[in-house]
Amino acid sequence: MLLKINLLAVLAFVSSLVLAVPVTDQRLDNASAEAESANWLSHGRSYREMRYSPLQKINRSNVDQLGLGWFFETDDASGLQATPIVADGVMYFSAAWNVVYALDAKSGEMLWKYDPHVPRETSFKYCCGVVNRGVAIWQDKIFMGTLDGRLIAINADSGLLEWQVQTTDPAKPYSITGAPRIVNGKVVIGNGGSEYGVRGYVTAYSAETGEQVWRFYTIPGNPADGFENEQMALAAKTWTGEWWKMGGGGTVWDSIAFDPELNLLYLGVGNGAPHNQQIRSPGGGDNLFLTSIVALNPDTGEYVWHYQQVNGESWDYTATQQMVLLDIDWHGQPRKVIMQAPKAGFFYIIDRITGELLSAEPYVKVSWASEYNMETGRPIENIEARYLDGEKVLVFPTGLGGHNWHSMSYSLQTGLMYIPAMDFGTEFQTEKDFVYSPRHWNVGYSTAGPPGAHLLNQALIKNVPKGFLLAWDPIKQQEAWRVPYPTLGNGGTLATAGQLVFQGNNEGQFFAYDAVNGEQLWSAPVQNGIMAAPVAYSVDGEQYVSVLVGRGGGLSMILGIEHDVANINGRVVTYKLGGEKKLPAIAKPQPVPEPPAKMPVSEQQLQQGMALYNKYCARCHGVNAVSDGSVPDLRYLPAVWHQNFNQVVLHGMMEKAGMPRFDDVLNDETVEYVHAYLIARAHEQKELREQSGWWVELQSWVYTKFAQLLALLMAEA
Repeated sequence: MLLKINLLAVLAFVSSLVLAVPVTDQRLDNASAEAESANWLSHGRSYREMRYSPLQKINRSNVDQLGLGWFFETDDASGLQATPIVADGVMYFSAAWNVVYALDAKSGEMLWKYDPHVPRETSFKYCCGVVNRGVAIWQDKIFMGTLDGRLIAINADSGLLEWQVQTTDPAKPYSITGAPRIVNGKVVIGNGGSEYGVRGYVTAYSAETGEQVWRFYTIPGNPADGFENEQMALAAKTWTGEWWKMGGGGTVWDSIAFDPELNLLYLGVGNGAPHNQQIRSPGGGDNLFLTSIVALNPDTGEYVWHYQQVNGESWDYTATQQMVLLDIDWHGQPRKVIMQAPKAGFFYIIDRITGELLSAEPYVKVSWASEYNMETGRPIENIEARYLDGEKVLVFPTGLGGHNWHSMSYSLQTGLMYIPAMDFGTEFQTEKDFVYSPRHWNVGYSTAGPPGAHLLNQALIKNVPKGFLLAWDPIKQQEAWRVPYPTLGNGGTLATAGQLVFQGNNEGQFFAYDAVNGEQLWSAPVQNGIMAAPVAYSVDGEQYVSVLVGRGGGLSMILGIEHDVANINGRVVTYKLGGEKKLPAIAKPQPVPEPPAKMPVSEQQLQQGMALYNKYCARCHGVNAVSDGSVPDLRYLPAVWHQNFNQVVLHGMMEKAGMPRFDDVLNDETVEYVHAYLIARAHEQKELREQSGWWVELQSWVYTKFAQLLALLMAEA
């Protein structure tokens, strides 16, 4: 077997020799130049992170002639979030469980595959699925951060491991899902895991050897241990209580940007942990550097400046969303700026030399703050939104944000930013008798729905919250146009010089829109939801548009939306003018298993089971036991899993397959309540299926109208 693997690696190496051109620092610096127009060399295509392609052979006049050029199937259905890297005719991308593929970008033929063998039993550390948002390239190496905290360098030609380094403490629940960035010959990587009890930091390693160069912590640790630098000592003064015992959060789990001209590195810092500031920092305070953009010297890791968007955040708001670097005319003066549309719902324009706030206007519905004081740079908060008195408070946006990690793009032609946006609010209420659980989510507010919430859930999700493509004018700070979608969590966007915007949605469609007015010009069914952002590239003068297809990940799994399209194994789909390939037919779904008899529990115990499920299980299997399909829907379990329910949930029978054990928070009695709740949900679904069509339609109509009325009342309130 070893001989076979080595032989395959040698063949891949030989076949790729003609394609291998080192991606130097100079090439990365000049990724926006005409000479690199055929490539997609970094996560946002260039250091400016605009996700704008200068290619225009595919344009408004001929986009309707797009057809499938090739597709490539992965071997896992857990969801794909990565942006592919395309360099000199070779495509590199990461899939579920950190498996990396190299493909011929013209034909889709696999050149090599690398599996870092992430231990499946560590899945309990991963808040949002076994996903990864991409790799980086430098010289002859491909870099990736793994779910279990390693930074790996792979030979770009052979697919063989060059080096690896453990970037996190394996004993702590850190994870990595974000793409690395290459900066001045260094690989910069952050991490995630705030809710599980970790302290955020970013590390730079030598791209050549993997040796650590510097590390910058984003929030202070235990004062008794001393502080790493002056900034941590100052930041500690903005915290109260014993935050370090619960980690504190502040992880840089996604966005990092670099300006080679200014030689500044920008970190997007995440939320606090627990989310609820009353628990995390009971005396209040700004809690630096949560929800901040922090600028560092990339060579030394030394602090330069910061801007905090949400002081003392308490809603899971983050500044980890994509940062776009632009040079604009602002009030008659040239300014070098960062533009960002993060979770909090405001579109920020910040001077990237000084960190000065230039503008902050809401791009979606916002209720936690009314506006920003431009003299202080601080938000003018609605104090009721902090849910301080223990009552439920409806807050917009929800912790999932007005815009999450799904990438936005900027067109140099239209001057518009294209944002996968959401109008979505939720109720916050301080969790009673909160107890910190090191292996589990620690948010600090109630996540259990009221009795019967599952009956209304689908109507609320599908008819009240809104997912849409938003074209935003950053200079006028207003909406230019929007395209609505049926559900939330739609894919990232790509803008091209062909005056097009490409985006996939969660319901299995890939679209091309007129970048000027939002008119839909083309679409194609892809048989699965799209979360990832497309890329454009060319090989031998022919332009391609490619996107990873596969629903999954935190937002998709948690929301609990049933989809009309199945969740099949992830794939890459690539389109070109005149393409004639066809996707394979989808196999017929398996019959729904007959649920076992309802368990003899009281209504109170059933409600306790629902609360425990939503606290510990919903982050993967969906709120109110409605799955997006990327993991098993627990309402439709075959009999064998009901028979072994305790073994799986309490004793880790399926740990090696990625299903965690919960014997640290559940016992034989409470797991019975969870099991009873799931069986009850299975019977509810069975009854719905057995009802006649007119009754289901009437029920759906009633739920929809009630949800619309509820939304109206909540909005007026």
